[in-house]
Amino acid sequence: MKYLEAFERTVRTHANDRAIVTDQGDEFTYDQFDRRSTQLANALDERIPSERCAVLANNGLPAVESMIAGQKRGEATVQLPFRGSTRELISMAETADAAGLVFDDANAEIALEMLEEGEFEVGIHAGKRTISRVGVESYEAVLSGTAEELRDELPDGDECAVFYTSGTTSQPKAVCFDQEQMWLGATQVVMEHGIDMTDVALVTTPWYHMVTSDAWLYPHLLAGATVVLHSSFDPTKALELIEKHEITGLLAVPTQLNGLNDVQAGSGYDVDSLSYIRTGGSVVTEELIERTAALLTENVYNTYGMTEGGPNLTFAHPSVQNDHPGSIGKESFVWELRVVETAPLDEHPDPTATVDSGELGEIIARGPGRSEGYIDNERAERRSYFGDWLRTCDIARIDEDGFLYIVDRVDNMIISGGENVYPSEVEQALASHRNVQEICVVGLDDDHWGQIVTAVVVTDDSIDEDELDAFCKDHESLANFKRPRQYTITTETLPRSDTGTIQRERVVELHFG
Repeated sequence: MKYLEAFERTVRTHANDRAIVTDQGDEFTYDQFDRRSTQLANALDERIPSERCAVLANNGLPAVESMIAGQKRGEATVQLPFRGSTRELISMAETADAAGLVFDDANAEIALEMLEEGEFEVGIHAGKRTISRVGVESYEAVLSGTAEELRDELPDGDECAVFYTSGTTSQPKAVCFDQEQMWLGATQVVMEHGIDMTDVALVTTPWYHMVTSDAWLYPHLLAGATVVLHSSFDPTKALELIEKHEITGLLAVPTQLNGLNDVQAGSGYDVDSLSYIRTGGSVVTEELIERTAALLTENVYNTYGMTEGGPNLTFAHPSVQNDHPGSIGKESFVWELRVVETAPLDEHPDPTATVDSGELGEIIARGPGRSEGYIDNERAERRSYFGDWLRTCDIARIDEDGFLYIVDRVDNMIISGGENVYPSEVEQALASHRNVQEICVVGLDDDHWGQIVTAVVVTDDSIDEDELDAFCKDHESLANFKRPRQYTITTETLPRSDTGTIQRERVVELHFG
């Protein structure tokens, strides 16, 4: 089935039910949402027939309407990350062959620069600001001047969206998904959470990420639920929205959960309606799960995935966290996962070389929801896609009950004195120190050791290298060869992507030149 077909069923069944609520309080039924997205599809087909359209916007109605409009056209919506630079965003749009650009007030300046420097045929502005550039049309005017019935020739394809990988260690890569792949992913998430028409979901993570689109927006729209759009994350505002709209479901990365917990601990918003939280994107510690359970809800789903694989590859039901703390769970419904012997980055892992429980290996995955490859990046595609398999480059161990635990990335591994050290293991040990707020472990080149394990520690309290070193020596889970030999202590927060992942290359650049 294609996602658009499933969405049409939702509209038939829930036409008068709330579909979208903005954080300004505007509400739209499924019938209104359907008609507006059809108008956008028609308008874009008139202006850029059979070509993709890029969208640069915060979480808001135009962003979500563009997702459905792209499917009604059959041409992928190019979901641009609004934190990129002008040149990066133009390059991303060019890679995806986007002929149009829809943008909102929050991103108007950079969008106008893109229209000036790029090769776009159409610019459409959604918002109240006055835009004086010739050729830029008003979003609402474009919709009101277009028919509410989908043009006969549409859809003319089955594309859904172009997403971009996080790009924390390299240039973001573009991945195109079709509507069947998106339907499979959305249905999988409905099954994971038991989402139905009574749910009210808060959208706090950027809409342009795969996890927000196919693990949150699409599943709730598939089920006829209500989605409340939080345009730009603020923990206090998010808690106010949870209380006001009686939110039942929340998607939040660990850094967002920490912020929500801090505010909730001091303010005590009414969050009794909140029945489940979905998290992932970086390591979820046992301490974070416990604190979230105490302050927000006991039902925290830990998930694991990558853009190339759709919404997620695994999920851990809240009930498993007591016996398997920190686990990312087991493979999700449409996936087969294996943990195999790690191979060099320029070779493919052997799918038959599975490791035993307790040993470390690399996760590989296959399933019908997998993307087919990258747009215009054959070299990266050859590394990540082989046969039916998708290479994750994530190192994991599997316990005797079959539960998975992420250890680190293949490309993060430090080789010091001939021994393999995974930074995440060291980071988890140091993170348990009461005065450590953030931690990033990297390998710096060293003439004697090859690489030296180095820790960048963020703290507001008085702490020195000797205390940290003594703490690591006494830590029962940290072998001596994994202990950092060099520390940098700072009060400045670590640079992160908008999914909460520490940008290691940026950390090295900032602290070691």
